[in-house]
Amino acid sequence: MDIVWVTMASGLAGFIDAIVGGGGLILLPALFAVYPGAHPATLFGVNKSASIWGTAAATVQYAQRVDMPWRALLPAAVVCFMGSMAGAWAVTVMSPDFLRKALPAILLAVFVYTLAKKELGREHRPRFVGARQTLAAAAMGLVIGFYDGFFGPGTGSFFVFLFVRWLGFDFLHASASAKLLNTTSNLAALLLFTWKGHVWWHLAVPMALANVLGSVLGTRLALKHGSGFVRVIFLVVVSALIVKTGYDAWWPR
Repeated sequence: MDIVWVTMASGLAGFIDAIVGGGGLILLPALFAVYPGAHPATLFGVNKSASIWGTAAATVQYAQRVDMPWRALLPAAVVCFMGSMAGAWAVTVMSPDFLRKALPAILLAVFVYTLAKKELGREHRPRFVGARQTLAAAAMGLVIGFYDGFFGPGTGSFFVFLFVRWLGFDFLHASASAKLLNTTSNLAALLLFTWKGHVWWHLAVPMALANVLGSVLGTRLALKHGSGFVRVIFLVVVSALIVKTGYDAWWPR
């Protein structure tokens, strides 16, 4: 019965993640609830082994319907991969606890800013072109990729927000572009967890299939309803992340 619950959670996570990121908000708590005695690194590995397939499937679907700036995104994806590997290594030598308490405040600032700027991300007006866009995307990939490897919560939402706020994308193009970078950061983390033996493959396979199914449904919904819909889901997911990360950081244990 345990595998049924986590597979269902993986499908829902894929659905949310395909629209705006934040699937880990659903899947990781489910894994920790169902397998409380497991090593945390193993559950993180299982999460990555499932979610990478959903984000990859979403990337393919978006690429078929959305004009993707490949010349900027592909170099950024390579840099993001390296950043994620560096972050995963860094967490083995230093604690991310300082981020745990700062994260709710950062997410709150993102939420308030997005809510106040009602026209933010409604129109696709890239601020950079050519080499400048590539450099901006690569810088974002490096920083957020490192964060994903080092800590992780809210990675997809940070990618979407920065594509909108810094690069001038609308929410639909931002979500599409974020999927490619998130796939590469997930791949880096998955390779590390696999090397360390922290993946339960008997869980990973059915969860991956469910994650892809959820991702397909979520992507189609985002493409059908456009940027306004993605913006609303973004605000909902960031709200949930604020509550979840705030509880984890500040609730006395």
